[in-house]
Amino acid sequence: MSRVQLALNVADIDPAVEFYSRLFGTEPAKRRPGYANFAIAEPPLKLVLIESADARGVGVGGALNHLGVEVASPEEVTAATRRLAAQGLATDVEEGTTCCYAVQDKVWVSDPDGAPWEVYTVLADAPAETGLSGSGACCVSDEGEPVAIGAESGPADARCC
Repeated sequence: MSRVQLALNVADIDPAVEFYSRLFGTEPAKRRPGYANFAIAEPPLKLVLIESADARGVGVGGALNHLGVEVASPEEVTAATRRLAAQGLATDVEEGTTCCYAVQDKVWVSDPDGAPWEVYTVLADAPAETGLSGSGACCVSDEGEPVAIGAESGPADARCC
């Protein structure tokens, strides 16, 4: 199973959850302080909402946080990494990273305008958010070390799901 992910910055999580629940006719699959995600069956979409003071507008610091494609297994992330690298795209791989209340394997690429895309799989739920370290790293590995995203692909703290 694959589905597109859309991660949005929102100014206030509560009205955003209410709006998207109504829009897609479903409640969030996961809800934490300042965070919610929806696993929408039709259309197949993973919608992630991240509360942010900079949510107004478009671009970095605007409404778009990042984009992604959720896949079913680590093997699919590995296959995507190989395919993207073979196409000449710069990839940034993270394995066992805890972001957005989940342990994930993922690979990042950026479009020509710098929009960050991830291909990822969720390995396990995580009870606490450990991303967005004070060092500017996006996420934290399963050893607790910050994992930074390549500078050429945009600000690391804009992409953490």
